[in-house]
Amino acid sequence: MNQDNFYSVEDAAEAMNFSPQYVRKLLRDDKLAGMQIGKTWVIPIENVDSFDKSEHHIHNTEIDRKSSLKVKNGVPKVLSFFSGAMGLDLGLEKAGFQTLLACEIDKASRKTIIANNPKIGLIGDIRNYTADQVLNFSGLTKNDSIELMAGGPPCQAFSTAGNRKGFEDERGNVFLKYLTLIEELKPRFIVLENVRGILSTKFSINSEDEIAESFSSELKNTPGSALYYITKRLERAGYTINFNLYNSANFGAPQIRERVIIIGSLEGVTVPFLNPTHSETGEFGLKKWKTFKQASVNLENKCDFVKFPEKRLKFYRLLKAGQNWKDLSIDLQKEALGKSYFLGGGKTGFFRRISWDRPAPTVVTHPAMPATDLAHPVEDRPLSVQEYKRIQEFPDYYSIEGSILEKYRQIGNAVPVSLGEAVGKLIYSALKGSIIQPINNYKYSRYKNTSNELWLKEFLKQVKNSETSAVTSLISEELAN
Repeated sequence: MNQDNFYSVEDAAEAMNFSPQYVRKLLRDDKLAGMQIGKTWVIPIENVDSFDKSEHHIHNTEIDRKSSLKVKNGVPKVLSFFSGAMGLDLGLEKAGFQTLLACEIDKASRKTIIANNPKIGLIGDIRNYTADQVLNFSGLTKNDSIELMAGGPPCQAFSTAGNRKGFEDERGNVFLKYLTLIEELKPRFIVLENVRGILSTKFSINSEDEIAESFSSELKNTPGSALYYITKRLERAGYTINFNLYNSANFGAPQIRERVIIIGSLEGVTVPFLNPTHSETGEFGLKKWKTFKQASVNLENKCDFVKFPEKRLKFYRLLKAGQNWKDLSIDLQKEALGKSYFLGGGKTGFFRRISWDRPAPTVVTHPAMPATDLAHPVEDRPLSVQEYKRIQEFPDYYSIEGSILEKYRQIGNAVPVSLGEAVGKLIYSALKGSIIQPINNYKYSRYKNTSNELWLKEFLKQVKNSETSAVTSLISEELAN
């Protein structure tokens, strides 16, 4: 191959007046023809010369930008990944951190980030950047310390409501890239946030690294092997890991939203569990859970919301605050749910009006989907964008950009601000050498075996049972022959 006839990604980007990241996106999407040699793309010069750029105008929110923030003396720095609408980052900043970089591919979320943080560094698809490029966009050098890398890689690959493909899912693979950047940048602390499903997702990727190759087939097929792989990768990189499943209501969020928070320390100490500020009925001398009524007080009358179809409103008009389809007569239940009536499960999300005097259920990316309805306690409509913001604790002044559905999606995917603040306070105390110890015997979640020690014990027990079953099966086959 004559190298004079080909451009590198960087050369093509310069010739096309695009960023290298955008050129790689065009190559992956087959919109620009090139060839991959190992991990390196090369593009025939004639393909670049004939490329029609008029169809690929880049909006200014798609352009990556280097941080122009002034680094505050003595303030710990954060590099944020899978940033979304930056709920986690707002919480970390309330705890005393400064976010220098956001990494987000979603266009509407990028608009939100820029609208609220015009000087922040901003990059796109995490797969397109080297560790050196991440530092450059953050306004940092190799000599600068990174106190924290934080992010919640796409949860759909691990969600109990999804296909549970884990790392086999393209969204799961960006999780692996996040781990690689952690290994290369070596921040003092790391945060990984994800859904409960990550505790039971199987490892499902053909990887040639030594950790993956050491896994037996029984271990790979055991629920939870994906998380086991993640912890082993981080431990090999020198991190001490601790995690648990946390109910956001226990930290002041007016919402029952449970998320796994993994915290890693390069300092040689195990960071304890988060310190709760609330409990359901005021146990341990804490404040009671915050209710939807408290969260929505003094909310302006102007609200933006999607509408329920008229055929569903018929049933909502028969329900009071805190009720759902189960509070209808049997005949109306069957009419309202149709075929879903005969399915298993609690189906509590169907025709659900939320309560005034309880935290809201988990806000999802669309409040009017039949199985995850989030209707106002008394008004005949779904929760509004403004109510979503209050539940996720975004300030009223904080601008969420995009269409109404994009706004719902961004807010629904976010981390409640108070949960992010609890994470930030704990890590800040560890950085200062005065770690805050949590309350003994506090129940963080309604589920069992969710802390790293209990989870690991249960996981290894399942692996052992699987291996025993495999041996038993092999012996049975031998005897049969």
